[in-house]
Amino acid sequence: MFEKIANIFKIPDLRKRVLFTLGMLAVYRLGSHIPTPGINADMLAQFFNQNSGSALGLVDLFSGGNLRKLTVFALGIMPYITASIIFQLLTVIYEPLAKLQKEGELGRRKITQWTRYVTVLLGIVQSFAIALTLTNTSTGQSMVTISRAAFIPLCVITLTSGTAFIMWLGEQITERGIGNGMSLLIFAGIVVGLPKGIENLYEKVRDNAWGALTPIAVVLLVVGMIAVVAFIVFVERSERRIPVQYAKRIVGRKMMGGQSTHLPLKVNSGGVMPVIFASSILSAPLLFSGAHIFGYSLQDSSFFGPILRALAPGEPWYELLQMVAIIFFAYFYISIVFRPDDIADNMRKYGGFIPGIRPGKRTADFINDVLTRITLVGALYLIIITIIPQLLISGIHFNHIWLIGSVFDHLPTWMTNGLGVNFYFGGTSLLIVVGVAMDTVQQIESQLIMRHYDGFTPKSGRIRGRKSW
Repeated sequence: MFEKIANIFKIPDLRKRVLFTLGMLAVYRLGSHIPTPGINADMLAQFFNQNSGSALGLVDLFSGGNLRKLTVFALGIMPYITASIIFQLLTVIYEPLAKLQKEGELGRRKITQWTRYVTVLLGIVQSFAIALTLTNTSTGQSMVTISRAAFIPLCVITLTSGTAFIMWLGEQITERGIGNGMSLLIFAGIVVGLPKGIENLYEKVRDNAWGALTPIAVVLLVVGMIAVVAFIVFVERSERRIPVQYAKRIVGRKMMGGQSTHLPLKVNSGGVMPVIFASSILSAPLLFSGAHIFGYSLQDSSFFGPILRALAPGEPWYELLQMVAIIFFAYFYISIVFRPDDIADNMRKYGGFIPGIRPGKRTADFINDVLTRITLVGALYLIIITIIPQLLISGIHFNHIWLIGSVFDHLPTWMTNGLGVNFYFGGTSLLIVVGVAMDTVQQIESQLIMRHYDGFTPKSGRIRGRKSW
């Protein structure tokens, strides 16, 4: 293994890319220690500790822990992800944008430019909502050490600039480094917090914070986490192989074709993207829930208040909508990145066919049917990985269900209130860490093999990376 790692630094171009990526990640972590001016850090930390079981933990996860400290990178990469969702949806329902995307590199550059503009706009809106929340909640005056008139514009400019800089860092890593830049930034933020999460888990066990949680139960919890990681790796590497046969044909004086191959269809082609899309959509109301607009609080509203409380993590409506959103975005994402009609046309153009299936539309329909079935399996896998850790974090509040809530009053406390385990052990974070690690290792391995070096894994067990955004 050490020899294979040393091979990375024997190739000048690969060494330069790896060191550039590490340097950009170091810059990102450096910015994570620069606080926004005018913030009372102690009161802000106390506020997050009191709301650790809410959706704040999920938003803080994607920002790499920067929201908890309200650093210059507090918004993280979420505005860019939201902007990407908007434009990917528009390319499906808005014909001029779909035509622009089909124009090739020039069209994609134009869409990327618009995505950057929308990212900055979303950064302004979200930072403004955060500034209103910090200056208007019951503890807001103690969380801000300067006047409200000075803090709001300062907070908006600082956080928006930080978001734009993070977006630039991610693009530079993608272009000049190794791996997908946006994915690696989220990955770095999660991995840095893992030691703290393990320490918190140890302290809760030592202080018997969970009461009935015995040492045997802790061991089972750790084994369960390892089993979840193994399950994620297994599914991420799983694929359905459709056999493809190429007919023999004469080109000049040579006989071409005649070989058999396969079309690999990954069970989870969208990777962690459906979960991120669903989480970003459902966590959006959080940024405005604590804000006071013209002295009016949405949480205290007779109309919006119950809706916001019902959409909190752990509530049945939140979990139901998250499941539906994951399934929707799983199918939506695969419809964008995988086009059966184009694959069928290319196969027919080069003399390929699926045994027993007529070329053309029948082949496209067959591939589409297979994709539909395995995408549902992949979506259910994402739901399982996301929902089960939710039980450990904050539980699922079945007793809040109207009319039948009393039926669930006798459920174990850990199912209704959770164990309070940190978000670093959540399904979303595990999916991101495992998926990004597999994707990055696969890219490095491809570079090594291309230059006649051995990769990290045997030939029979090559790592197949997932799709990134």
